[in-house]
Amino acid sequence: MPRSLPALAFGGDYNPEQWPPVAHVEDRALMRESGVDLVTLGVFSWAWLQPTPDTWDFTWLDQQMDDLHAAGIGVDLATATASPPPWLTHRHPEMLPVTEDGRTLSPGGRQAFCPSSPVYREHALALCTALAERYRDHPALALWHVSNELGCHNARCYCDVSAAAFRTWLRRRYYDDVARLNHAWGTAFWSQRYDDFEQVLPPRVAPTHANPTQQLDFRRFSSDQLLDNFVVERDALHRISPGVPVTTNFMVMRQTIEMDYLRWGRELDLVSNDHYLISAEDGGHRELAFSADLTRGTADGKPWLLMEHSTSAVNWQPRNRAKVPGEMIRNSLAHVARGADAVLFFQWRASRAGAEKFHSGLLPHAGTDTRQWREVVELSQLLDAVEEVAGSAPRNEAAILFDYEAWWACELDSHPSVDVRYRDRAEDLHRALTAQGIGVDVVHPSADLSAYRLVVVPTLYLVSDATVAALTAAADAGATVVVTYFSGIVDEHDHIRLGGYPGAFRDLLGVRTTEFLPLLEGQDVQVEGLGSTAVGADTWAEDLELAGAEAVATYVDGPAEGLPAVTRRKVGSGAAWYVATRLHAAGTDLLVERLVADTGLVQLPGASPLVEVTRRVGDDASWLFVINHGDDDAAVATHGVDLASGREVAGDLRVPAGGVAVVREAAGSAARDA
Repeated sequence: MPRSLPALAFGGDYNPEQWPPVAHVEDRALMRESGVDLVTLGVFSWAWLQPTPDTWDFTWLDQQMDDLHAAGIGVDLATATASPPPWLTHRHPEMLPVTEDGRTLSPGGRQAFCPSSPVYREHALALCTALAERYRDHPALALWHVSNELGCHNARCYCDVSAAAFRTWLRRRYYDDVARLNHAWGTAFWSQRYDDFEQVLPPRVAPTHANPTQQLDFRRFSSDQLLDNFVVERDALHRISPGVPVTTNFMVMRQTIEMDYLRWGRELDLVSNDHYLISAEDGGHRELAFSADLTRGTADGKPWLLMEHSTSAVNWQPRNRAKVPGEMIRNSLAHVARGADAVLFFQWRASRAGAEKFHSGLLPHAGTDTRQWREVVELSQLLDAVEEVAGSAPRNEAAILFDYEAWWACELDSHPSVDVRYRDRAEDLHRALTAQGIGVDVVHPSADLSAYRLVVVPTLYLVSDATVAALTAAADAGATVVVTYFSGIVDEHDHIRLGGYPGAFRDLLGVRTTEFLPLLEGQDVQVEGLGSTAVGADTWAEDLELAGAEAVATYVDGPAEGLPAVTRRKVGSGAAWYVATRLHAAGTDLLVERLVADTGLVQLPGASPLVEVTRRVGDDASWLFVINHGDDDAAVATHGVDLASGREVAGDLRVPAGGVAVVREAAGSAARDA
């Protein structure tokens, strides 16, 4: 974390260009009242900074930087390259993005540019350079913020410029050898063989399904192009203002699939993330917890910044539910519990015009005499009270492997069942583990696995030989490895691993499946052996044979009646489990209960499906976070001081319904849990 940032920064996006000067004076006064100490400035201000191709206007930004510094507020200064101004797209319509069916997307929203456009890059770099040269020494500058939510609306462009860039990317990937490309793409099928890279196009709309490896490579290329846009600006900022950290805001949440954030994280000085709940879902705190743990994975386990979330409703979902009293505080603290060292929002003042005018803000339309404002002030005070946790991080013994390339490949067309979704099993197993008090890291398959006693491998459809070797070594050394269905099926080219499923994992798991038996929509099966009664499952079954493993649970009915549904094989000092069906929540809970007992994992006290319990650990202290999402008081056995209330805790912490606590644990508390 840069020294110029507060211990637990608090604030959000600030867009003063949307408001008259009289509002700016009120803004600074209310920011001081509410404890705001960091704002993201200038995200969508390109048209204000460069009103015409030949004019620049920094006067208003100079004033804002000076005034914010005088008010004691740091600035996360955006490069303003997120949305080109109308004059640029009017002069250069060739830079507009094109969809896979050939439609050119018009300006009028945001991100109206092709990520491969040299015109866009030239102008964006000129703006970025001008800002860096002007503000590199400004005392308000805490960090640089490149663009905004890269790829949110223009992740994949299919125009001719993108096609040329894709061919250049393919030449690098396949060593300028078209025969390598033909092998990787399996072009012997459907007479797709190329004899020159110039014949290759993006996977535009075709008479039927496009080549799957072509689709996969285009997703890889598209993620790389967006990352390259970040890197170009980052390098300019590093050169002009060395020592000032550079970030860009990820969107690690269920609905964001286009960018390989686990790869991107290596390129950022400081990882930051935007996260929004989906109003239509019950139990959104569970998806939040998974996404926050995954964000920490993109940061290689280090603290990160929550750059955006919402105080209440958003504007972009079909039905935008307002958050209930206390929910915003619980959401915010849940991110902190999982490694966030800043809590920022979109945005400071709710807009009065534009597409996001119904998006909630720290300062709502109704002003300060509102519950929303009072909760904002309460959250700020809470963050001040617990700021000593900054710099610490969770230390966990369980990991879930997650890979964006496997996600992309898993959800391509022409697969055995459209009901197989990549994040589905990862989130459900994470839910079950955390409900039983198990802290979880969500990490890339290439991560060092030596510290983990339990490694969960959900739906890892695409897998490398190196990952299989690492998992085998982890099991040999004593870890328990758990693999779910539709894993190990293909290599990095999306080629089937022959010899029977689950492909790459057959030897490790000691099983062999000769045929998938996907279930019909709405069809359930029963599985017995995980508990005293049978549990339900759906979506998936397999014609599975034991080849060294033992059956833990079997199908009671359905197309795989009598066959193994869950297996276990002893491997070295550890074990390898296979889950060959989509267990309902009750079955997942029983499975995880068995895994926790078998591995001897430390369970944090008081955790349940509605009570989140997590721990951050520093050099000299540890902190237990308790977040009660339920309607009843929660009891947690711990010792120390609750920083949220200031009360001493001697064995029995009571957290009221909807409440939170952060306990600085007495010496030895974490060791006693172990």
